[in-house]
Amino acid sequence: MLEKIKEIQQAGLEALAAVASEEALQGWKVTHLGRNSAIMGVFKNMGSVPKEQRGEVGRAANQAKQALEAAFEEKAAALKEAALQRSLQEERLDITLPGRAIPRGRLHPVTQTLREITRVFAEMGFQVYRSREVETDEYNFQLLNFPPHHPAREMQDSFYVQSAEARGDNPLLLRTHTSPGQIHAMRQFAAENPENPPPVRIILPGMCYRYEQVSTRYESQFTQVEGLAVGKDITFSDLKGTLADFARRMFGQDVRARFRASHFPFTEPSAEMDIQCFLCGGDGCQVCKRTGWLEILGCGMVHPNVLRNGGYDPERYTGYAFGMGPERITMLRHHIEDIRYFWANDLRFLEQF
Repeated sequence: MLEKIKEIQQAGLEALAAVASEEALQGWKVTHLGRNSAIMGVFKNMGSVPKEQRGEVGRAANQAKQALEAAFEEKAAALKEAALQRSLQEERLDITLPGRAIPRGRLHPVTQTLREITRVFAEMGFQVYRSREVETDEYNFQLLNFPPHHPAREMQDSFYVQSAEARGDNPLLLRTHTSPGQIHAMRQFAAENPENPPPVRIILPGMCYRYEQVSTRYESQFTQVEGLAVGKDITFSDLKGTLADFARRMFGQDVRARFRASHFPFTEPSAEMDIQCFLCGGDGCQVCKRTGWLEILGCGMVHPNVLRNGGYDPERYTGYAFGMGPERITMLRHHIEDIRYFWANDLRFLEQF
């Protein structure tokens, strides 16, 4: 049996020496190391070997198997190296060719508009204040003069993340506007000096969510920039002057704007500000609903209840607030006809900016 093992090992090594390709090497492995190979047959027939010889025969068989496996690994490495050398010789790369340019990322068009809005208001002395996107009903509605079951809530269909049964009249929801940040900001400022709160002049950019019927003008997810100024002797004239100056800085000195009386629960008096539609030049189109004007923001003097809820005495302080949609402004500036393009993730659209 020992002589047979030596012959098996010798025959395997001689056959391996003649192997010249990786395909042939795999065939050799099946023949000489596979389940039905001669060396595996020795292990299968170990029961027929006399008991006193089994230890010696087993050691010899293991040594032969290990020698064949080591030879196989060495041959495989040699064939791989040879294939690599052939590839380098036959498939040379021309390293003088120019490399592929790495495409550069860019800011989303709405982000570009947000940064421009922030820059304009920063030059006017406003600072950025950020607030949470998941709010309580109290901050999103009640403290802004929207009591529970108020009919004005129907204008802002909401995405609730916690049922009313769990928290009564104060469930959690995705904020429908950035206005809750007004209460957070005023309370933070008022906490510094409750007897004589400092003036407030901030903008509040961020994402808002409403259950809207999606169309060319409306999306269920959109950005908003809220503005708030609170202090002594602030008037509606200050509000109009600020927004008129903003419009000129954003759209050019010749921009046409108008204010229309409106109603918002958290401001009184209230107005909406329109910009002449740049898409049709005021003649009327689908985007401006054939009016020639496109609403870009709502505004008004902060309601006394809201001032009081924020920690400011409405007998001593007044203020104004406004809220605008950067998507609408971006549509005006770039003649975009459908607001849905902004969140469709179509590179053909986004790469234009």
